[in-house]
Amino acid sequence: MLVDMVIDGIDVPEDGAEPIDHVGELLQRIARGDQTAFARLYDMLSPRAFGLILRVLVDRSQSEEVLQEVFLEVWQSASRFAPNRGQGRSWVLTIAHRRAVDRVRSSQASTNRDVRAGLRDLDVAHDGVAEQAELRIEGEKVATALSTLPDAQREALTLAYYGGYSQSEIAALMGAPLGTIKTRMRDGLSRLRAEMGVTA
Repeated sequence: MLVDMVIDGIDVPEDGAEPIDHVGELLQRIARGDQTAFARLYDMLSPRAFGLILRVLVDRSQSEEVLQEVFLEVWQSASRFAPNRGQGRSWVLTIAHRRAVDRVRSSQASTNRDVRAGLRDLDVAHDGVAEQAELRIEGEKVATALSTLPDAQREALTLAYYGGYSQSEIAALMGAPLGTIKTRMRDGLSRLRAEMGVTA
């Protein structure tokens, strides 16, 4: 079989056939305790996962910690990967994004507690706490709205905005024409805006 490109463990055949999910195959071996498969998966996906985490957290040392947590979770929960529900790469990157967001929320909660304690001591009102709460609520609204989209639209938007993939890479990874991916993203964004009550 001719292979046009390989992206994050997925062979994208030149002839338009179904992409081969090597990450999914590795996850199935990891679920059986295969340490060699785990090492290969780490080498294959850790740079992409780290880049995603770093974009969310910004702090490099925290990002390195979260990366280790992500791959520990992959090792422990590989048996929960369902090949019929998506690509292995997307499954791993979703874990990475969720862990990074959880770390942000945890850090923010700790910061908010400190701010509230400091404000009580100073007896001064502070709009920053309200602003942070509003941002957190907005982020939760986006996650909820994203979950209402059809799988194809949600995966395309997640790969673009959380995974950092270009539209061409997404087309190759999802085995769909570039025009289809552009339509899915446009329609998905339109539905997100409607779901969130954004008019412009």
